[in-house]
Amino acid sequence: MYPIWYTAEVGRKSHSGEEEPASSAPAEYHGKRIPAIFFRTEAGGEPLRDWLKGLPSDQDRKRIGEDIKTIEFGWPVGMPVCRPLGDGIHEVRSSLSRNRIARILFYVDKKGRMVLLHGFIKKTRKTPDEDLKLARINKNRHQKGVT
Repeated sequence: MYPIWYTAEVGRKSHSGEEEPASSAPAEYHGKRIPAIFFRTEAGGEPLRDWLKGLPSDQDRKRIGEDIKTIEFGWPVGMPVCRPLGDGIHEVRSSLSRNRIARILFYVDKKGRMVLLHGFIKKTRKTPDEDLKLARINKNRHQKGVT
């Protein structure tokens, strides 16, 4: 069972009786400790989003999304959902249908966002060096052109 990660934010009452927002963050970030964004290439593509859309099952996409959401609301989260891999890169660990395992590699940028760098279906016990290298390259590209 995962720890409880949701905490409700309640607006404060002003002197006029109207509620004020609990924070100045955009509405979609309320309650999230680190909002997730997709890494974008220089051409504007989002390789991880494309990979997710290409998964054969809606159930698999939903499961990965739930695990990302768990990290967004509960950061910092440890095993079994998230694990650090070094160099500031972490992995989202998702169990999919048909005994498959997916990994989403991400890092937390200076703006406190969870930047989703790369995803793959894991086939070996160890994280493949090519996938980790690609995540590092994407991290460096994102850091150079942070928007």
